[in-house]
Parts: sequence; C-alpha cells; structure tokens
Amino acid sequence: MVSTGVKIVGTVSALIVLAAILYKKHETNSIHDRLDHVLSGLLRAERKVSQTSTKARVALGFGSCSDIFVDALPVFNKLNLIAPDEPEHFDSVNSTDSLAKLAAYFFRYGAAAERYVSNTSLFETIVSISDTVAGRRWALGGNAPAMANRMALEGLDVLLGSRLTPNLASSISPNIKVTGKSVKDEDVHVVLEYKTGEKWGKYISPRANRLILHSDNSNPYLKALEDFQREIKSFNPSLIVVGGLQMMDNFPFEAGQRIARLEKLKNLLKQTPSTTKIHFEMASFTDGTLLEEVYENVMLHSDSLGMNEQELPNLASLLTEGKITLVSEIVPRVATVLDQMRVIYKNMKNHPKSSRKLSRLHVHTLAYQAILTKKSSSWKNTMSAAAKAALTAHRYVCGSNYINLVNAKILMDDSFARSVRDSSNKVNFRENRPVSCWDEDDYEICVAPVLVCTNILQTAGGGDNISSAGLVLQI
Repeated sequence: MVSTGVKIVGTVSALIVLAAILYKKHETNSIHDRLDHVLSGLLRAERKVSQTSTKARVALGFGSCSDIFVDALPVFNKLNLIAPDEPEHFDSVNSTDSLAKLAAYFFRYGAAAERYVSNTSLFETIVSISDTVAGRRWALGGNAPAMANRMALEGLDVLLGSRLTPNLASSISPNIKVTGKSVKDEDVHVVLEYKTGEKWGKYISPRANRLILHSDNSNPYLKALEDFQREIKSFNPSLIVVGGLQMMDNFPFEAGQRIARLEKLKNLLKQTPSTTKIHFEMASFTDGTLLEEVYENVMLHSDSLGMNEQELPNLASLLTEGKITLVSEIVPRVATVLDQMRVIYKNMKNHPKSSRKLSRLHVHTLAYQAILTKKSSSWKNTMSAAAKAALTAHRYVCGSNYINLVNAKILMDDSFARSVRDSSNKVNFRENRPVSCWDEDDYEICVAPVLVCTNILQTAGGGDNISSAGLVLQI
C-alpha cells in the first residue's frame, strides 16, 4: 500500500504543476491581450488620416545598387573568418583580418554598420561566396529607391534621381518616373544579416541586425544629380528627399571632388522654393569630416531629418562635442532619445548658416518611434504618422502586411520619463491609446511603441521604409 504521506506529496506536486500551467496560460493570455490592445490603438491612429493627398509629389535622390541579403555566419565560415579575441574598429576594410575584427566590433553590440571595402578582389570574393549561401536573395537596394518604392506604394507621385541598370529598373514601381541615364554596371552591396542570440566565437548578438559591405564605383559621385536638378523644376514636388550620402564615407576621392559634389547639392537645395519641403535621411558615418560637410551643405538646408538610434547620438555628439560616436545603446531610453532630439533641434532651428529652419525630426528605434514637429510648421498628422511608422516597422521586418501577434513583442516600459534631467515627469503607457503626444516650447512630440517583429525576414532597408511611411502622412 502506498502511504498517506506519499499520496499527499504526489497530490501537492500535481497541484503545483497544474498551478504553474494555469499561471503560464494566464500570463500568455495577458500578454496577447496587451498586444491586441496596442495593435488596435495603433491601427486606429493610423486610420485617422483616411488617405494621402493625390496631389502629393515627392522627388528622391540618390544612388542605387543590387543588395544581396545573406546570413552572416555562413559567409564568415566560408571566408575562414575566426572571431577575434579583441574586436577593433576600422573606417574601411582591406583584408579578412580587418573584416573579422570589424564584424566582431559591431556583432557583440548587435549594432548596424555599413563599411567601404577598399580591397576590390576581397570584395569580389565576398560577393561570390555570398551568392553560394543557401537562402540568399537579391533585391533592389539604395536609400532613395527603397523610399521611392514605399512612397509609390502609398499612392504618391514619385520622381527618382538615380542611374539604373535595366535589371534594377525592373524592380522599380511602374508609377515612378526615373531621371538619369541607364547604365550597364551596377554597384553591389552585401547585407550580412544575423539574428538575436546568434553566436560567433565568444560573441552573442543581443539583437538582430546587419553589417553592410560595399565597394561602390558610382554612388559616391551622385552621378544622377544634374539630371535630377533639371527635372525637379517641372515636376514641382511637395517634398524632396535626399539620402545615400553615406556612400561617400571613406571613399578614395581625388582632392576636392567630394566637397564639390556636396556644394553642387547644396546649391540645388538652396534654389528649391520654400513651398517644397526638404527631408534628409541619415545613415552610418565614420568620417567626422564628411559628416561635418554633410551637416553644413545638406542638413542646414533641410526642413526635416530622419535617423535611427545609432545615427541620432552620432549627430548630437558632433554638435555638442565636435566628434562622432560609433556605437550606442541597443534600446535607448525614451528620455535619452528625446533629450538628444531637443539638442539637435535647438542647435539647428536658428543656425546662422542655414537657409531653412529645421521643423521636423523623426527617430526610428527598435522599440519605438519618436517624431518632433514645430507647431507653426505645415507638417501635419504627427500622431498618425508615428503610428504608421511603428506599424510599418513590424510589417517590413516581418515581410507581411498582416500583423500576427504571435510574432510580436513590446520592449517599451509601462511608463517613460520625458527627459533624463527630470525623471519625475513621466508619461504612462496606455494600451488602448498607445501613441503619446504632448507640447513643449514651440514643438510637439509624439512617441509610438513598435510591435517588434520576432520572426525576422529582413532588417536592411527598414529605416527607409519606416521614415517614408512617417513622411507620407505629414506632407
């Protein structure tokens, strides 16, 4: 016979297991309910703007390329890259040794990076090897083409300043007018992607991201600039978007070539009528001198700036300390991001060398979207734009317009401080009304949580699509 004591122990154990199962089920249901409330709230905010103006015209430049998306670790293995004991940063790549150290430098932080490969034969080898990896895929690349396709998808009338090969042109929406001569050879970018938790040597990536390698011959020169300038006047856009200038980073220009191209671009922007807004989409810059030149020749002549959580502190550091940063927090506090946005806005809005006064900032992060707009400006629908950007982040990364909550999570806290300097001034996160907006000084700020995609299809190009989605509802 089984003793009474044994029976009691068995019964208690069974009850503990049952309680654990019921608790886990309750916890899962609670999380799903919260995600469902947030999704419904974001969708309501996005739909408050029924449709974009059919008259809205957008002109975008510059550059284009073929992107090959490929898992990073198989490429590292085929290149015989061994994870180094000591990661190291390089402005450009000229050997497998420098590539391994550079890759580890960003992989350990889960930080995005884009670097020029000065060794042409090495780059050709990387492309060749990448094209043999199972699951790799080719797609149209470049900031301007990606943003152009998104805006055409959203129903806008689009002009793209880029020189395309017939192959790349076939990937452009038929609703886009392309200015620039057709070319035979296209630049190629290798997008080395990795997932959260992937291990390389002793390093474990804390988040999904990518390292982009390129060895461009055309894009750094902004070769479509003159054709673009000729077309803009008759096109009469509501908005001009400038991107792709990071292709100039560490490129071996002859003396004076780079600044000459930037000054040519500045002249175009300064000649643009005030009725046409100008947006500059930032990217990864490691050459501090180039970033200063871009700031003086492009940003100071723009109404709006778009950037991610790494590019924001890079620019803020340049403006406050005169130097750039290479990596930043993976999921920065909302308060930190808002403070950096305020620094940039206050430094730029009345800059004596600017031909335009900065009136909009959009920062897209993994966990949330933050948009600052000047209240007296003609930018509109800030709340809906923040919601649409947040939804687009999930849709693009997951590769589906349908948002499946099984593949979503929220990284934002239940409340956040508006500033690091005043942690008591907090905004409570409301599930049913997830976009938080408030007024400060002469501007409005809206913050929207992202339903972070956990079943990742792609990360490269995310910022371009997110930034475009936000702009669509504000022009």
